[in-house]
Amino acid sequence: MSGFAKPLKIALGLAVIIGLIVIPMNFNRYGLFILSQWAVMTIAAMGLNLTLGYAGQVSLAQGAFVGIGAYAAAIMTTHGWPLPAAIVVAIILSFAVGWVLGYPALRVQHHYLAFVTLAFSTLAFLVFRNESWLTGGIYGISNIPRPHFFGIATNKPLPFYYVCLGSLAIVSLAVWWLIRSPWGRAFMALRENPLRAQSLGIDTRRYTLMAFAIGSALGGIAGGLYAPLTQYIDPVPFNLSLSLDLLMMVIVGGAGFFLGPFLGAMIAVLLPEWLRFTEGYYLMLYAIAVMLLLIWSPTGILGILDRTMAARRTKAASALRAVAKSRLETVQ
Repeated sequence: MSGFAKPLKIALGLAVIIGLIVIPMNFNRYGLFILSQWAVMTIAAMGLNLTLGYAGQVSLAQGAFVGIGAYAAAIMTTHGWPLPAAIVVAIILSFAVGWVLGYPALRVQHHYLAFVTLAFSTLAFLVFRNESWLTGGIYGISNIPRPHFFGIATNKPLPFYYVCLGSLAIVSLAVWWLIRSPWGRAFMALRENPLRAQSLGIDTRRYTLMAFAIGSALGGIAGGLYAPLTQYIDPVPFNLSLSLDLLMMVIVGGAGFFLGPFLGAMIAVLLPEWLRFTEGYYLMLYAIAVMLLLIWSPTGILGILDRTMAARRTKAASALRAVAKSRLETVQ
């Protein structure tokens, strides 16, 4: 069976990619908006997964970086700048702020660090709401344009969905490369045991700061796409609840797993829509489903799959050892 595992994974991945490209062609405007929102939130959750799942640094500020990226894109595009340039600025700004926010992680850990990032999230929300000369305050920024690529307009929902999907593909490839590079291995060493990582010559200070900065930059990319997706932003979507939603996406999908944010965002964004047939009970059923999942598997959906595969490998190895032992006894 192991010989067929890799081709099966490739075939399944290709089927999912083709499905994400072809099936939405028949969706209405709202369906395309929900799928685009899933792609955007997946990018933001991938950034938090890099910070929390791989580097082990707790953050409740990812929603604030989505807000920073969204406001950067909204302000620049409404003043005539192209969206790619606005996203580059959002990446640089989020990276720089994330780097600075990483400094408390050098002194405090766990729930203390969570409180620090919580305070930053609150501060960012207050800036979005009160600095009306820059952000529009409670009135927000409207008429955010969607971009043109090679003369092709993305004003309609389907073309912009492909922009979000293409951005997700690019970010996914970059994160895939990163977590399999020496940087990714250093992040995981930092998560497992910082003292041991430092004893092995890993610069834990630099990698802690980089974990925050890169994760925050991915939040900025998500925000840069969120602004033209909704074409109107105000401070409300970027309060603490967004950071908590992103944290839930990472934990429910599986922190430290590459596909965890994809599944987590699917549950957080799509599952409530699928449960709307229950009318007033859909949020209650959604909350109960998430709680039962985390009670059964604190490591998320992919944690269940990982334990199942580990149990199968252990069982197969035990069977091989038993066969080898019986053959050895026969020979003797």
